[in-house]
Amino acid sequence: MDRILIRGGTPLTGTIPIGGAKNAALPLMAASLLTAEPLVLANLPDLADIRTMANLLGQHGVTITNAEAGEARHGSGQVLELSARHITSTTAPYDLVRKMRASVLVLGPLVARFGRCRVSLPGGCAIGTRPVDLHLKGLERLGAEVELSEGYIEARAPKGLRGAEIVFPSVSVGATENLLMAASLAEGETVLINAAREPEITDLAQCLVAMGADIDGIGSDRLVIRGASSLHGARHTVIPDRIETGTYMMAAAATGGDVRLVGAKLDHVEALVRVFETAGVCVSETADAITVRRRNGRLTGTDVMTEPFPGFATDLQAQIMALMATAEGASMITETIFENRFMHVPELVRMGANINVHGASALVRGVPRLTGAPVMATDLRASVSLVIAGLVAGGETIVNRVYHLDRGYERLEEKLSACGARIERLRSAA
Repeated sequence: MDRILIRGGTPLTGTIPIGGAKNAALPLMAASLLTAEPLVLANLPDLADIRTMANLLGQHGVTITNAEAGEARHGSGQVLELSARHITSTTAPYDLVRKMRASVLVLGPLVARFGRCRVSLPGGCAIGTRPVDLHLKGLERLGAEVELSEGYIEARAPKGLRGAEIVFPSVSVGATENLLMAASLAEGETVLINAAREPEITDLAQCLVAMGADIDGIGSDRLVIRGASSLHGARHTVIPDRIETGTYMMAAAATGGDVRLVGAKLDHVEALVRVFETAGVCVSETADAITVRRRNGRLTGTDVMTEPFPGFATDLQAQIMALMATAEGASMITETIFENRFMHVPELVRMGANINVHGASALVRGVPRLTGAPVMATDLRASVSLVIAGLVAGGETIVNRVYHLDRGYERLEEKLSACGARIERLRSAA
């Protein structure tokens, strides 16, 4: 199993290209199931989760081919053409779905277009239960018959889906995406109330509009979808990854560096920028990049609470904890989205961090410096928080189980090395 070796203490200085957003790309790939015509997606990141989704779609009969880049774009994102003209299976098997929670996003498109599907209950990171009940209740509101049998979701709508008003009792990105796709082929009008507002939802909605969907309220918590009898092919460019952006912003701040993030969008990370203003980090924007540098001296401890967008992203919680570990004073970091998402805390403590967990909050008392140590990644975002800590720590840090990292960060060592980090991958023996 690969490991990452980091020799810390070097400020990051230079330029990092931001890739396409994994969390936008996955539902966009699933949206290819909604039409018999090709969907071309540009700026797709080359990540393990993207390959997992491609394998799942291929199992359904979707053909995926490399397409020529039709326009200049940041980074080295892939351009893929996905064609769901000849679907051979409407079953998403356990062996594929268990590898990635986002696999459940094929549920809405399959039942909307084909009137039936059988999808394994999902797997993914061990950061809480994350139930799919909102997905299922929403599909039932649209007229689908849904039952759970032997670990599978079985949904049927032989006469098609019908528009309805769906009120989410809590904000759910995945349920919003699944029902947005399903409603685009439902008969009549669907209204999604208390819908998630994440940029990835907006990106999906704009792609669906390019495919012929009629959607009002994009970017708000009230989406109105007037279903079409069919959708057509389109070409769409995936937005930049705001979680990758935020991660490298924190790596720059933690090391006292000066980093330019090309392709990043400031309006996607405004909650983090507000934290930075209090903590003592300068952020500026140009036409094609964000620049991050620390003001003089140590960072100032700042309280953070995760919230649905436009609040502070739960996917940046572990990284901000690593940043606050060496800030002056104390920080209270509260997680409101997922339970069991403080598994990185014992590993940070191994490196000398002073963190105490009280229920859904972690009190971080900043220490002057961290010390390198062998640590173990427990999930995707926890793993990169350990990389940030390793970049700051004195001595050597070895991060084990980095396959988590490969699910969400493309060419991480290469991008950090280009900015002066002393980081390398230790390949496991075959």
